[in-house]
Amino acid sequence: MKQLDIWGTLGIWALLTLGGGLYASWEGNGGRTFAATLTTFALLLLVTLVFAARGVSENLARSMGPTVGSLLGACLFLTYIVYLLGTGTFAVTRACVMAALIFLPLGLASSAAAAATGTWQDFMILAGIWVFVKFGPSHWLWPSPGGHLAYVFTVLVSVGTALAALVLVRRTNGIGYSIGWGKNWGLYVLGSFALFACMAIPLGLEMHFIVFAPQWSRWSSFLGLSIAILFFTAWPEEFLFRGLLQNFLSKASKSDLVGWWTSSVLFGFSHITNTRFPNWRYVILASIAGLFYGWTWKKSGSIFASALVHAAVDATWHFLFRS
Repeated sequence: MKQLDIWGTLGIWALLTLGGGLYASWEGNGGRTFAATLTTFALLLLVTLVFAARGVSENLARSMGPTVGSLLGACLFLTYIVYLLGTGTFAVTRACVMAALIFLPLGLASSAAAAATGTWQDFMILAGIWVFVKFGPSHWLWPSPGGHLAYVFTVLVSVGTALAALVLVRRTNGIGYSIGWGKNWGLYVLGSFALFACMAIPLGLEMHFIVFAPQWSRWSSFLGLSIAILFFTAWPEEFLFRGLLQNFLSKASKSDLVGWWTSSVLFGFSHITNTRFPNWRYVILASIAGLFYGWTWKKSGSIFASALVHAAVDATWHFLFRS
């Protein structure tokens, strides 16, 4: 795989940060609150992307050991404090909740020491992060601007925490946390997307889960929304469910097949509360999607490939169908 180096990932970071800043300015945002929010976004996104560069996580872990994970956790927490002070929303309770989100996983990772991948601590960290993203008080933690970026910020902090605890402290191998391109990836990505679409679209229509309703008037926003889906939905979910969960389950059970199928079913059940509860149709389709995403991750060895399939599915659903 030809993986991007540090300069390539910094280039993507700069484009996304600049694009987001310009769009927010065009929408009329400004002042100290805007500056603090944009700075927070830029720093959290930098953490998410820079560790996908070639050799960054390996070199840091090799040179500094588990300490680098604690340092990353401290940087995430300080970034949150800057956000609270800059937006005038500081509260001790908010700071304490964020500290728990970041430092409890780091403590669990440290307690596992050099144990083999797939310990109960690994699964506890992963489950805790997922629960916080899914059910945590995101809008209360990130009240500015109006809670509009609450989910994005929670996801970025959670990715940073998982990187600190499970990549830098636990030194989990085989995640594929990278941005690049490899041999036959086009076949894997396009093939997975096409096969899933041929299966899921008729099934979704038959189950009355989706209806064909193309939004032709919104296609001008297709590129921007697709990029947002890729980096703020598909990438984090592929990191958690494929790079980590499927990885842990495969190693703990000593079976790639068990890890693949189990993580796909759990991925499906993670959508049971979406729209309404219990949303069994969403569970079925998401579980099938998880099988294709997991296969792509395993064949490519990178969450970037499976995230591309994931983002293509979500973008197609958003613009061509509705629930």
